[in-house]
Amino acid sequence: MQALSKVAAGEGGIALREVAVPEAGAREIRIKVRAAGICGTDMQIYKWAPRMARRMRLPTVMGHEIRGIVDQVGSAVTHVKAGDHVALESHIFCGHCVQCRRGQEHLCVDTKYPGIDIDGGFAEYVVVPASIAWVLTQPVDHTVAAMLEPFGIGVHAALEGSGVSGQTVLVNGCGPIGLMCIAAARALGARKIIAGDMNRLRLDSALQMGADRVVKVDEESLVDSVRDFTGGVGVDVGIEFSGSENGFQAVFESLAKGGDFRLVGAPAKPISVDFTQWLLKCPKMHNIHGRRIWKTWEQAMPLIYEGKVDLKPLVSHVLPMAEAASGFDLILQGLAVKPIIIPA
Repeated sequence: MQALSKVAAGEGGIALREVAVPEAGAREIRIKVRAAGICGTDMQIYKWAPRMARRMRLPTVMGHEIRGIVDQVGSAVTHVKAGDHVALESHIFCGHCVQCRRGQEHLCVDTKYPGIDIDGGFAEYVVVPASIAWVLTQPVDHTVAAMLEPFGIGVHAALEGSGVSGQTVLVNGCGPIGLMCIAAARALGARKIIAGDMNRLRLDSALQMGADRVVKVDEESLVDSVRDFTGGVGVDVGIEFSGSENGFQAVFESLAKGGDFRLVGAPAKPISVDFTQWLLKCPKMHNIHGRRIWKTWEQAMPLIYEGKVDLKPLVSHVLPMAEAASGFDLILQGLAVKPIIIPA
C-alpha cells in the first residue's frame, strides 16, 4: 500500500512509499482509512522541530487525525468489531500510571501517538490499539469525522474552567482548532466572541464559524479591539492558540480582572512574564492538553450528531494520496484551512 511518511531528517523529508499492509495484534484493530487530516503536529514533523527529532525513528508513516472502518480485530478485543465506523483518540495512554488511574489519561506520563511513535494514518490501512477507537453511532461525513480528534481540543478549551455560557470570549489564533473552538463556544452559549489572527482566510472562516468580530492582529491592536468590543472591561475568557509570545501577552492584557486564561498553544521558547501584573489581575490559568478521555468525546459528539456544530466549512482541500504532500505546501503558503487526505 502507499503511505506518506517522514523519511529524512530536516525540513521537508516526506515522501510516498510502498509499505506492507499491517496486521493487528491481540489488543489492536486494523482500520481501512477513509480520511485523515493534516494538523499542526504534522507540520512540526515536516519542519523537524527539535522534540520530533529527538523522538521519531525514520521512516514513520505520518498522520493521527483518522476516520475509517475496522476491518480486522485482535483476539483480545471485545468492544470494537469488524465493520464499525470509528474515529481515533490520538493519545495512546498506558492505563497504569498515576495519572491514568486518577482518570487523567490525557496526561499519561507514557503517552504515545500514531504518526509519531507508531505508524499513522496517512495510508490505506493503519493498526492501532483498540483502546483509542471511538465508535461512531450515527452517520458522520468522513471528512468531518477525520477532524473529531482536534475538535475535542476545541471543546475541551471551551468547557474548561468557567466554560463559555453567557460570557465574552477571545480566541487568539484561528488555525483549525481555534476555529473549532469558536464553533464550540457559539454552540455552548458564549454571549460574544472575538477572534484574532494574521491570516485573512482564517479570519473569514472565524466569522463563518460564529465569531462576532475578527481582528487582523498584524494590522490593528488586539488589546485595543477587545477593549472597544467589551466597553473597556475585557473578556471573561481568553483562549490562546497562536503559540506566540505576543499572542500570550495580548490575551492576558485582554482579560477582565479575575477572568479565565486558557493556554492551548504555548510559545516555543521561554518568555518573560510579569507575575506582579498577574497577581493584580488575578486570572484563573488553565492549561489545555488534548481531550479528557473519554469525557470530552461524550461532550463533543452531541454537538456534531445534533447539527449544533458544522465542521464541513473548515475542509479547504480534499487530496488523494498521490497529492497528499501538496497539503503541506498549501498550509505553509497560508492557502489552506484544513487539508484532508483520502487514501483510497
